[in-house]
Amino acid sequence: MAQTDHFIAGDEIHPIDIVEAVAAHHEWDFDRLADDQIAMVVEGQWRNYSLTLAWSAREEVLRLICTFDMEPPADRLPKIYEVLNLTNDQVWDGGFTYWAQQRLMVWRYGLVLAGEAIASTEQINQMISNALIACERFYPSFQLVGWGNTEPAAALDIALGEAYGRA
Repeated sequence: MAQTDHFIAGDEIHPIDIVEAVAAHHEWDFDRLADDQIAMVVEGQWRNYSLTLAWSAREEVLRLICTFDMEPPADRLPKIYEVLNLTNDQVWDGGFTYWAQQRLMVWRYGLVLAGEAIASTEQINQMISNALIACERFYPSFQLVGWGNTEPAAALDIALGEAYGRA
């Protein structure tokens, strides 16, 4: 039994209710924006991350978006997109994109809950954890490419080397 299961009772559990219980359990700042949407801020090692989770009953998907501000010089954007492509080849779930107009780096993931499946607290915790781990892991690569004039492959090697150690 998960530590947050005592917050949740009943058969007709809304996924955002579960997310809210998880956020409260971790003592994260959160705001229930609507019945189907919640936003929270989680402190990381490199920076704070804004997470929004939204439920689409029609699509039967719980979508997580984790963002952080990033305003690289315009001439570095092609290299940012290149490091994003290389980064996305390294992740199993979710993926990064850059919203240039909003100047946000974005991690996106969708948990499919088809057939009236109910998300567990473990699944919610894991999807949030995976988002934060990915952002923390690859943040240095994005910084090196955006401002350090490091080539994307070299920046990614540095992030992967830090994550796995060196021989």
